[in-house]
Amino acid sequence: MKNIIFTLAVLWSTFTFSQIKGKVSDQKGQPIAFANIYVQDTYIGTTSNDNGHYEIYPKQNGTYVILFQFLGYKTEKRVVEYTGKSETLDVVLQTEDIQLNEVVIDAKVNPAIAIIKQAIANRKANGAKTGQYTCDFYSRGIFRVKNLPKTFMGQKIDFLDEVIDSTRSGILYLSETVSKLTFQKPDKLKEVIVASKVSGQDNGFSFNNAAQANFDFYENYIEINAKAISPIADNAFNYYRYTFEGSFADENNHLINKIKVTPKRMSEPAFEGYIYIEDQDYAIYAIDLSIKGSQSQNPALNTLHFKQSFSYNNKTKVWTKNTQTLDFDAGMFGFNFNGRFTYVYSNFDFPKQFERRTFTAEVLKFEENANKKDDAFWNTIRPVPLTSEESTDYVKKEILQTKRKSQPYLDSIDRKRNKFKWMDVLMGYTYSNSFKNRSFSYEGPVFNTAFNTVQGWKTQIGFNFTQRNEDKRTFYSIGTRLDYGFSEDRLRFSASYTQKLDNIRNSFLFISGGSTVNQFNPANPITDNINSISSSFFKNNFMKLYEKNALSVGYSGEIVNGFRLNANVEYADRKPLFNTTFQATVKSDDLYTSNNPLLPFDELTPAFTRHQLMKASFTGRFNFGQKYWTRPDGKFNMGNDDYPTLFVTYEKGFAASEKQYEFDFVSARIYQELSLGNKGEFVYNLKSGKFFNAENIAFPDFKHFNGNQTHVAGGGRYTNVFNNLPYYSASTNDAFIELHMEHNDQGYLMNKIPLLQKLNTQLVLGYHNLSVPNRAPYHEFTIGLDNLGFKKFKILRIDYVRSYQSGFVSDAVIFGLKFLNIVE
Repeated sequence: MKNIIFTLAVLWSTFTFSQIKGKVSDQKGQPIAFANIYVQDTYIGTTSNDNGHYEIYPKQNGTYVILFQFLGYKTEKRVVEYTGKSETLDVVLQTEDIQLNEVVIDAKVNPAIAIIKQAIANRKANGAKTGQYTCDFYSRGIFRVKNLPKTFMGQKIDFLDEVIDSTRSGILYLSETVSKLTFQKPDKLKEVIVASKVSGQDNGFSFNNAAQANFDFYENYIEINAKAISPIADNAFNYYRYTFEGSFADENNHLINKIKVTPKRMSEPAFEGYIYIEDQDYAIYAIDLSIKGSQSQNPALNTLHFKQSFSYNNKTKVWTKNTQTLDFDAGMFGFNFNGRFTYVYSNFDFPKQFERRTFTAEVLKFEENANKKDDAFWNTIRPVPLTSEESTDYVKKEILQTKRKSQPYLDSIDRKRNKFKWMDVLMGYTYSNSFKNRSFSYEGPVFNTAFNTVQGWKTQIGFNFTQRNEDKRTFYSIGTRLDYGFSEDRLRFSASYTQKLDNIRNSFLFISGGSTVNQFNPANPITDNINSISSSFFKNNFMKLYEKNALSVGYSGEIVNGFRLNANVEYADRKPLFNTTFQATVKSDDLYTSNNPLLPFDELTPAFTRHQLMKASFTGRFNFGQKYWTRPDGKFNMGNDDYPTLFVTYEKGFAASEKQYEFDFVSARIYQELSLGNKGEFVYNLKSGKFFNAENIAFPDFKHFNGNQTHVAGGGRYTNVFNNLPYYSASTNDAFIELHMEHNDQGYLMNKIPLLQKLNTQLVLGYHNLSVPNRAPYHEFTIGLDNLGFKKFKILRIDYVRSYQSGFVSDAVIFGLKFLNIVE
C-alpha cells in the first residue's frame, strides 16, 4: 500500500496543467540542461531542467513566438498557437557556426582587447538600463552529499542513513521559492515571497532569496566571500587575458562575440571561462565563468560555476538577465558536496521612479500561508520542471518527515541515543525526549578540568534541562554547576535560568546565582586551557581570580529595529583569593606571582577587601541602517557595512557595604567593518569611557584591557586585544581611550608576490593604541599572515608585534589558532 501511495504521489507531483511544454535536445538526442526558453519581445521565460524538459505558462490565448537559446548552439524560433490546452513542443538545437573574423589572422592584433575595452566603457550605461525594475523571481536550490564516510574521528555517521542511497550519496537539501521583486541599484531591494517549499520540512521556510542571487557582472566586483573581479571591471586588464574565439548572429541579427577569459594569476580572485558580448551596445549576452575556492579565499570550496543568459526585447531595447545557474562542489575531511541553484527572472517592468517608502528596512517578507501552498499551486507556477530525482525527494522526505515526527519513531531514536556508557561519567551524557522537545544533559569533568594557582587542579560538572517550543522557536533552560578546587579544598555551586521569550525581538531573560571564581577582567582574556599550560609548564600564572557570591537578573531584546537593549542587575558578595599551590608539571626554580595583579610579588596583601555591592548596567546597541527579513516564526537581522555599530553603556554601583565602593561609569564604543573592494577589508574599534566618584572602588570594578603574554591567540581579527600588553598593567578607575585598527588585504598583495602567492595567504596590518591618565600612551604595530595551513586546513595566523611606550620598545611573535575563542 505504501508503495502505491508513493508512486501516485510522484505522478501527482509531476502532473502538469495547461502549458507549453517539451524537451530540448541536441542533434544526437542528448538533453540540453538549462537552455534558455522565452517568448520573443516579452519577459516571459524559463529554463530547461537537467533532463532538458521545460514548461511555459502563457497568461492568455494567442500566437506566441518562442525562442530556444543555449551557448554553442543556434537559436531556434517556433511559432505556437496557444488555445488554452497543453501544447507539446520538442526542439532540437543545431551546433552554432561561430565565424572567426579575418582580423584574427593578424597576429599583432587581438580583437578581444577592443571588444572588452568597449564593454568596459559601456559598463555603467548598460547596467543602468536595468538599474531599477520589478519582476517575478523563482529560485531552486539543491545540495547533495557524495560518498559520505561511515565514520568521522571514530564516531558513526548514521543520522543521514534514511536519506542517502547505498553509495552513501543523496540530496541533503532541496527548496524552492517564488517571489515578487522590486529593485533599485545599488542595493535597494524589496522581496515578497509568494510561495516557499523545503523538502522534508513542513514549515516550508526556505532561505533562498534574491539578494543572495544578485551576481551582477556589470559591477566591478562579485561578492563570493572574496571580491572577485568582473571580466569587464574598470581594472579588469590587471587580472585577465582575453582571447577572441569568434562571433555569431542571434535571432535579431545582433553580432555576438565569444571571448575567452583567462586569469593572469591563478592565485587571485578572477574567473575563467567565457563572456559573450553583443557588438552594438557591448552589452552582456551570456556568462559562462568559474572560479576556484583557493582563488576566493574559501578552502572548503573546489569550484563555483556561473551561467547567465540575457534576452533582448525589441520593444524596450533592453538586454535583461532571465536565467542564472550557480553550480558548486566542495569538500573537506573526506566529506564531498555538490549542488546547484537555479534562478529565473520574468515579467520585468522598468518604472521611471518608485513611490516614496517603496524601500524600507524590511527587505524580505513572506506572504500569509506562503509555506502552505499545495502541489496543485506549484504545478501551475513552477517555471522549471522538477526532475524525477527532485520529485522523488519531495515525496520521500514528506513520508519520512511524517514518520520522523511520530512518537514511536522518535522514541526509538531516543532509545538508541540515550544508551548510557560508563565513559559518559567522564565525558558527559545527554538524555533526550524528542517527541516532547526536551533534553537533560550532564557535563563530565574531562573537558572541564584545568589548573590555576588559586584552586590548584580544579574540575567542574554540570547539569542542564532544556525545553524547546519548535513552533515559536523559543526555549527555556535550567542549569547547575559544581566546581571543586583540590588545592583550596573548596566546592562551589551555581545555578542559572535562561528563557528565550520570543523570536521577533529575539529577547531573552537571564537569572543566575551562586558562588563562582572569576577573572578580574570579565572578558576572560586568558582561557583555562592556555592558563593550565602556561602555569603548570612555565610557571606563568597570568590568570588572576576572585570569588563572587551573587544573584543577578538580566534582559536582552530588540526594542525597535536597529536598537537592542541589554540590562542587568546584580547583588554580589566579593572576596579576594590567594594562591594555594606552587606545584608545576615541569620543575623550575621560578616562583609564581601572587594573585594580586597590583602587587605581583606580595603574597599577603589582597587585591581588595571583602565587600558587598549592587550593580546595574544598561547597554544600548545601535545598528544604523539595519535591514531585516521577516517570517511568521521570526525576524532575521542583516548587517549593513555602510554604517558603524554604536554601543553606549551606563553602569552604576550602589547600596555597597561601604560608600567608597559605589561609582558611576559611562562608556561608548563604535565599530565598523569597511570593504575596500578587492583590496581587502578595514576594521576599526574605538572605545572611550569615564568613571565618576570612583577614587576608591574595588579592583574588580576597574576598566580592564585585554592583554596577552602567552604568545598564543585566537584566529581572525584582533580588534579587541593588545597582543603585547601585560594583563592588568593599564587597568584604570578614571578615563580611557582605546583604539584598534586592522586591515586584511584578502590576498590583494600576497597573491602578486612570486612564491608567496602559492601560500594563498592574507597580509594583515594593525595598529592599536591605549591612553589612560597618568600613563604614557601605549602603541602597538602589527604585521602578520593569516589563512596559513596545509592544503584546505587553514587554521593558523602568525603576527609580529612591536609596541612602544615612553620610548620603550618591546616585540613579540603571536601564534593564532582559529579554533580557539578570542575575547570580544
